[in-house]
Amino acid sequence: MRFLLDAEQRAFAASLDALLTAADTPAVIRDWSRGDHASGRALWSRVADTGVFALAVPEAYEGLGPRPVELAVAFVELGRHAVPGPLVETVTAAVLLTGADPGTAERLLPGLASGEPMATVATKGAHALDGDAAALRISWEPGRIRLSPGHGPVRPSLDPARRLTPLLPGGDLLAIPADQALTWARLATAAQALGVGLALLGRTVGYVGQRTQFGVPVGSFQAVKHRLADARIALEFARPLLFGAALTMEPADVAAAKVAACEAAYGTARTALQLHGAIGYTAEYDLSLWLTKARALRTTWGDPGECRALVVSAAGDRRW
Repeated sequence: MRFLLDAEQRAFAASLDALLTAADTPAVIRDWSRGDHASGRALWSRVADTGVFALAVPEAYEGLGPRPVELAVAFVELGRHAVPGPLVETVTAAVLLTGADPGTAERLLPGLASGEPMATVATKGAHALDGDAAALRISWEPGRIRLSPGHGPVRPSLDPARRLTPLLPGGDLLAIPADQALTWARLATAAQALGVGLALLGRTVGYVGQRTQFGVPVGSFQAVKHRLADARIALEFARPLLFGAALTMEPADVAAAKVAACEAAYGTARTALQLHGAIGYTAEYDLSLWLTKARALRTTWGDPGECRALVVSAAGDRRW
């Protein structure tokens, strides 16, 4: 199969890249990590204006979707620029509420399609991402969800820009078939991870081309070239899995894409950290903003073991 993005999809990615490149996202990320959401909300609003969140909302509720391929295109760019906020969770909330009763869907989905409000989702026993910033907080249990009345204190996280909070119990109870929402969450996370990995690789290639040892760029050494080539190959192998999964939206395909993309991003983060030397460990250096995100996304919405188990169990049911 030969699959390439069409001209409209490439233009969508380019427009998002241009918007985010001009936004100084490292400063936005650091504000967000301190709990100052003003610059993040302004960036969120500009991202929403491009229609990103409408891609997961059906046209019947003022959305543009469902369009998983375009959503994957968008989330690669959001990951490439490490945009903070409950991006995946807002998409997941939209997919969850698409299965709600018509009254609830008509009340909440148009807002999510427009990107206002932010939403977050937490499965039973887990913490919600950015519950302090989200206005719509959803507690998700098998077969049903609750609209949580609030959130608890912010807890520290490996990625300072991922602010975790418990959700308060209670709230309206909705019975909803939710399997498809998990697939969308994993697809968006996989795309975000691929973008993070691409950014780490690009920054590392630039760094080793400038830093010199023995009078030559570090990047001219064969061992460095091999590490970077391995990272590039892993990321490029993950790309067709991601977009293939966006076409089928089969849970096992999406799980495979999440494993490939997140492992490629995590491996690239390790390479980037090593090739940057000691400076790579410092929180003040922008590289850290992508390093911590690669680590966090690896276990978000299903760790590698859980996703691999789903792929293996589905393989027995398929006819090859």
